Amino acid sequence: MKVGLKWKVSFVIICIVAIGGLFFRPDVDIPNTGNFLSEKEIVGSDVAWILAAAGLVLLMTPGLSFFYGGMVGKKNVISTMLQSFIALGVISILWIVVGFSLSFGESIGFEIDGVHYGIIGNPFTYPFFNHVSVYPHKAMASTIPFVLFALFQMKFAVITPALITGSFAERVRFISYLVFMVLFSLFIYTPLCHMVWHPEGLLNKFFGVKDFAGGTVVHMSGGFAALAGAIVLGRRKNPHHEPSNIPYVILGTGMLWFGWFGFNAGSALSANATAAIAFGTTTIASASAMMTWIFFDRINGRKVSALGACIGAVVGLVAITPGCGFVSIQESIFIGFISAIVSNIMVNWNALKKIDDTLDVFACHGVGGIMGMILTAIFAHGENASLLHGGFGVFIHHMIALILVSIFAFFGSMLLYKITDKIITLRVKEDSEDLGLDVSQHGESLKW
Repeated sequence: MKVGLKWKVSFVIICIVAIGGLFFRPDVDIPNTGNFLSEKEIVGSDVAWILAAAGLVLLMTPGLSFFYGGMVGKKNVISTMLQSFIALGVISILWIVVGFSLSFGESIGFEIDGVHYGIIGNPFTYPFFNHVSVYPHKAMASTIPFVLFALFQMKFAVITPALITGSFAERVRFISYLVFMVLFSLFIYTPLCHMVWHPEGLLNKFFGVKDFAGGTVVHMSGGFAALAGAIVLGRRKNPHHEPSNIPYVILGTGMLWFGWFGFNAGSALSANATAAIAFGTTTIASASAMMTWIFFDRINGRKVSALGACIGAVVGLVAITPGCGFVSIQESIFIGFISAIVSNIMVNWNALKKIDDTLDVFACHGVGGIMGMILTAIFAHGENASLLHGGFGVFIHHMIALILVSIFAFFGSMLLYKITDKIITLRVKEDSEDLGLDVSQHGESLKW
C-alpha cells in the first residue's frame, strides 16, 4: 500500500517530539521562590483526591467513545470510537510539549490602566513540562504539586476535541481530524483556558466569569466547534441511521457520569466542602435532567427511550459543570430540569436538523454549556456573585462574555476547518462513505 506524504510527515513530527524531550531537564527539585511554596505546604489528602479525580476524568474519554460509538451506524462504530480515544494520545503529547504553557504559562495580553489582562500563556514558560515543579504553585493549586495540577488539567484538554467528533461522525477523514484537533487545541482551547482559569486571564480577571469545571472552556468551545464542523463538512449522503448498539450508549453514559465526579468535584483542587457540594450538585442535576428528558419526550408524543434517558443525563452533567461549586444541591435540580427542556427542544428543532450535526453535539454540549453559564450567573452564591445575590453587573458581564466566547469558538473553528481542508481534504470520498469509515479508513469491522 502506498504511504502518503502526510503520514511520513506525521511520523517525523513524533520522532522530533520524542527526541526533543531529551534536551529538557526539568528542575523539579528546586522550588522557584517567586512562584512556588515549600514542600511542607502540600496536603496529602488533597494530593490523593486530585490523583483519583484525574483518573476519573481520563475515564470520561473512553466513556465518550462508547457513548458516541453506540449511536452511529454499524459501518462507523470503530472509527467514531477511535476519534474520541485517539485524543488521549494526540492531546496528551501536545499538552506536555506546549499546551500547558499556552494555557497556564506566563500571561501574554495587554494592560488597561496599569492592570494586566492575559489572552494566552507564553509557550516558553513550561515547554516539555520544563519548570513544572513538584512544589505547590502560589497562585494555582497551593496544596498539591504543580505537576499534578498540570496533569489534572491535561485530561480536560483531552476530552474537549473528542466531544466535537460526534458532529461530523461518518464522513470525516481520520488524518484530517488529527490536524484539526491539534489546531483547535492550540488556537481555541488554550486561549479560552488561559482567559478563564489563569489568575491573570481576561475573562476571569476583567469579566469575572465563573466557570468552576469547564462549561465555557470545554463544552461551549466544543459545542460551537461541533456546529461549525457540521456546517463545513455538509450533510451525510444518507443522514438517517439506526443507532448500532444502545447498550454501548448506556455503558458510555455510566462511565461519563462516574468520571464527571472527578471533572467537577476534582475542580475544587482540594478534598474540602466545596468538592462535596460539587459532587452532590453534579449527580442531582444529571438525575433531574434524565427524568425531565424522558417525561418531556413522552408528553410530546415520543416513546420513553434508553437513548433519551442517556442524552438527558449527559445534558444535566454539562449544564451543572460551570456552576457545580457555586450553587446549592436544591438549585441543581432546577438547573438539570430547565436545561434538559431547552436542549430537548433544540435536538428536535427542524432548522438544526438540516445542518446534520450527527449526534446533536451542539444541541447537547453547546446549548448545555450556554445554559450552565447563564444559570451560574443567576444562582451562584456569595455577595454580589450573581443576579439573585445582588450581582447584576456580574450577570451582564457573563452575558457579554457568553457572546464573545460563542463568536470566538464558532468563527475561529470555522477558520480552522477551512485551513485543515486546504492542508488535507476533510471529507471522505463518496465511495468511502458508502463503504463505511471502519473499513475505508481503518480496515476494520465489527462482527456482531
